[in-house]
Amino acid sequence: MCVGRIRDEGAVTVTDRRPERAGERAIVRFMETPDNATPAEETVDETAEELTGIAAQDWATASAEPQYRAAVVDLLGALAYGELAAFERLAEDAKLAPTLADKAELAKMASAEFHHFEQLRNRLTAVDAEPTAAMEPFAKALDDFHRQTAPSDWLEGLVKAYVGDSIASDFYREVAARLDSDTRGLVLSVLDDTGHGNFAVEKVRAAIEADPRVGGRLALWARRLMGEALSQAQRVVAERDALSTMLVGGVADGFDLAEVGRMFSRITEAHTKRMAALGLAA
Repeated sequence: MCVGRIRDEGAVTVTDRRPERAGERAIVRFMETPDNATPAEETVDETAEELTGIAAQDWATASAEPQYRAAVVDLLGALAYGELAAFERLAEDAKLAPTLADKAELAKMASAEFHHFEQLRNRLTAVDAEPTAAMEPFAKALDDFHRQTAPSDWLEGLVKAYVGDSIASDFYREVAARLDSDTRGLVLSVLDDTGHGNFAVEKVRAAIEADPRVGGRLALWARRLMGEALSQAQRVVAERDALSTMLVGGVADGFDLAEVGRMFSRITEAHTKRMAALGLAA
């Protein structure tokens, strides 16, 4: 998925890779400049709208379109590897936990992430896709993301899990709205909160109350995570033809370019609210 070396340019990480197609350039532009998008409060609540097109179909009907099937396999492969990586990271972060109770809490969350991975792996098998092959294209970009954002302490690990993972989840939820009913239900179920959100908020706010100087450092860390997470989403989309085409109107009920902007405005707005919940400045 991610070809070539990764370099930092400002707040957003970009990749040296093949020339972008027009649709990809549009996605990247909106990812890198969410302020250009329409404010989230001006968007329509899509959940209140009647489902049409692919979103109104089940998998058996929708998967008759080969490009749509390929896009869904890509999406499930990316999610599956993401859940596996989350399991590994939470298990590793548990070593940084200051108390036995905290260690046990993270272990429970890691277990939930692995259960999500198993659901996705089983679904890939059920639709005649080889799980390892489906995950492989996304492994390098996700591994790079986690390597570049390795937390230096317990609090950074909590912020990463709460802020960074939530940005990715917001992105996948936006995509899920365009999927067939069976796939949409699975994607939304594996994106359910494992309990990390409330746990992270409680611990981070307590740390800031005990030492207000911690807030500045964690705010900078969260901003970095925002840039890196958006860059990860860029790579997930732009390097896979079927997934990219699905997002920008080629298959299913893809986003038009204006909706791409509104989507990333909503993601940015949700990030700001999470930062406030943590007691950090966005």
